[in-house]
Amino acid sequence: MKKFLGSNKLKTAVFISGTGSNLKSLIKFSLKKKSPIKINFIISSSSKANGLKYAIKFKIKRKIFDYKNKQKDEDLILKQLKKKDIGLICLAGYMKILSNNFIKFNGIILNIHPSLLPNYKGLNTHERVIQNKEKFSGCTVHFVSSKLDSGKIVLQKKVRVNKTDTPKKLSKKILKQEHILYPQAIMKLFANL
Repeated sequence: MKKFLGSNKLKTAVFISGTGSNLKSLIKFSLKKKSPIKINFIISSSSKANGLKYAIKFKIKRKIFDYKNKQKDEDLILKQLKKKDIGLICLAGYMKILSNNFIKFNGIILNIHPSLLPNYKGLNTHERVIQNKEKFSGCTVHFVSSKLDSGKIVLQKKVRVNKTDTPKKLSKKILKQEHILYPQAIMKLFANL
């Protein structure tokens, strides 16, 4: 792992599939002087991903891979990452599961998940949290491993679940915290390198 040194920010790729709100907060974070990362590349699994507008707005190179042929696309993505000397991948609402082969990427892969892992891995987390009448939920930044949402936890943020919360309300509440947590987790990671 390339150590973060002063002005040399670590080249970072962000993978998205949707609105890109975490991408937007990571871009804003990366532009701060104290940030150890620089976002050089955005990968989307959908040409309709709203988050691609941030790539255009902030003049960041972007590529779309539709995963019609997963192995071929992953090989192409890995080649692009190597060519661009990317040392960190931030998954931000990326709705594709990376293969074991991809996870061997020579760098760090982080993900953000909208629950307090190890609870509520996978999809429909907010619905399940409300259904089970949980008092708390939250979000987790973790290393990506071969098992879904099971890598070592970097940082978590707890959010109270109110009786009046719907999955949509809870999702909005947690998303606000995600935007704060992801940069904090990256700072924590680099403090420990």
